[in-house]
Amino acid sequence: MRGRIIGLDECVIDALELLKKTSTKNPKINFKKALVVGSENAAVTGKIIFSNKNYIFADESNYLEKLKGEKLDGCIIISASGKKHAPIIAKEMKKRKIKTILFTNTENSEAGKITNETFIFPSTPEPYTYNTSTYLGMILAYTKEKPAEILKFLKKAKVPSIKKYDSFYIILPEKFEKMKKMFSTKFDELFGPMIKGRVFTYEQTKHAKTVIESDKELFIGLGVDNKMFGTKQLNFDFPKKGDFGTILCLGYYIIGKIQKQNHPWFKESIERYLKKLPKIFEKK
Repeated sequence: MRGRIIGLDECVIDALELLKKTSTKNPKINFKKALVVGSENAAVTGKIIFSNKNYIFADESNYLEKLKGEKLDGCIIISASGKKHAPIIAKEMKKRKIKTILFTNTENSEAGKITNETFIFPSTPEPYTYNTSTYLGMILAYTKEKPAEILKFLKKAKVPSIKKYDSFYIILPEKFEKMKKMFSTKFDELFGPMIKGRVFTYEQTKHAKTVIESDKELFIGLGVDNKMFGTKQLNFDFPKKGDFGTILCLGYYIIGKIQKQNHPWFKESIERYLKKLPKIFEKK
């Protein structure tokens, strides 16, 4: 990962520019009852795109437990790289003779060599963990949102100077409750213990999330006009036709601006982390 590492906000723009030029089809899945499994934000992506199905959703930690007592006719693994836990899960499904489909962004991946079928979605080269074009492309294939319209919307989303804050609280509309995990994961990946990020819906925020207040915490409403919570507030409008793809882009774009206005902890640390990565996934 030598050279310049772009910010998450730039990554969002690059992803939309790519997806604006590509046609991503919505893969037709005919399973009646399937297990949908992925790690971290891949798991969230599965919940978003198959929310209208009577499927079971799991991650790498609990998929074996979720399989107990279930009669399934299929499994869908979502993994941008097709590595890490994906081949382990694919082997387990093959052993159980469960037809398995892989959603990925990588051709000839390790998991793809095991699954019955693979759908490859477009992606741009991105810093490790960003996974923006990867899962965004999958989501847009299902929501049918137009990347060009999202780009136009983001250009109007002005993020002021927010350097003085050391914690951020994102408030979401109830419709986008599934995005909590995606945004909190990005705070963990980009800032670790250096900047705190909390994410809740408006209704969840009513339940004792603001007992302790701080002028150093900025409350950011995404499609929520928050005048109730927090001592410092910043609200962003949201397009009427906007769906999960748009809210993902807006949230990541703002988190990217937070990243740019602070010390480059991620950029200083990612190469050291990548050197340790093989040993992390070797250990069972």
